[in-house]
Amino acid sequence: MNAFSEKNIYNTGATGSIEVICGSMFSGKTEELIRRMRRAQFAKQKVEIFKPAMDVRYSDENVISHDQNSIPSTPVENSGNILLLSGDIDVVGIDEAQFFDAGLVDVCNRLANQGVRVIIAGLDMDFKGNPFGPIPDLCAVADDVTKVHAICVECGKLAGYSHRLVKNDKLVLLGEKDEYQPLCRECYNRNAS
Repeated sequence: MNAFSEKNIYNTGATGSIEVICGSMFSGKTEELIRRMRRAQFAKQKVEIFKPAMDVRYSDENVISHDQNSIPSTPVENSGNILLLSGDIDVVGIDEAQFFDAGLVDVCNRLANQGVRVIIAGLDMDFKGNPFGPIPDLCAVADDVTKVHAICVECGKLAGYSHRLVKNDKLVLLGEKDEYQPLCRECYNRNAS
């Protein structure tokens, strides 16, 4: 009998799952991740939050929302490190998941299959409006997907696009309100042309 089967036989009722929180910039993805992780902590579950080591916008080690709410995290270089560092954990949180490698899908599946609740937050589209990193594949295997929206800064409708304000064609450009703004589809298409 392999370890996976053995764990399921002796499982005390904990069921693993994958939850994805996705949307544009300024839509509250990280805020929702922090809220869910704090609820797990309140329930006395063992939690660990990971973020890409490259994301040092607000802090080297904390996950911090645009509203300045924060929670301690472990920066990692790649998705494989998450698997190595998440032993004996009930809930794993992953912020800015779009910046991780494609192996993140396998890591999340493996954790969920071991009974871990995995909560992922990330951009679903890049600044060009294309699916971003492993997020589309994570949405496909997720037990639950929450799509959150910002408010379009031009017309006030729900915004699902992250419009880049600076001239730079690099796919990954860490930034905030000086570099990006949330737009609805109509305003995004008008600005992109």
